[in-house]
Amino acid sequence: MVCGPIGQRGSLKIKRLYRFLRRNGFTTLDHLSSHEMDYAFIKDFRSRRELARQIVEYDLELVKKADVIIAIYDGPSHGTGIEMYVAKNLGKPVILYAPHEVPTPWPIHFSSYVISNKKELIVLLKGLQSEKLHN
Repeated sequence: MVCGPIGQRGSLKIKRLYRFLRRNGFTTLDHLSSHEMDYAFIKDFRSRRELARQIVEYDLELVKKADVIIAIYDGPSHGTGIEMYVAKNLGKPVILYAPHEVPTPWPIHFSSYVISNKKELIVLLKGLQSEKLHN
């Protein structure tokens, strides 16, 4: 599962990373496309409590199902932070994909690995995949 900030074109970055992963032979749990959960167009959830509940429960269910979480660091994201926290507490590998500086310790602490480009991501994922096959 790929997570990251949804607003301000964030969902496009997540969708691009899902496509990149699939092109490189990885199976993904695409939380944005599979149930049309791309909510980037919503600017205020205060009056959408039920929709907020559905989105959060769906995303957390996918975190539980995923083998690996890839968190795009592109600025602060409440949802991404919580997804990383939950995944780490479940013992899942959390990869922080941070192509730019990370001016906060929180995402570093809750990640298992920190990478800065897609080439590193593929090498790491293949290593994790190989490790899983040998255990």
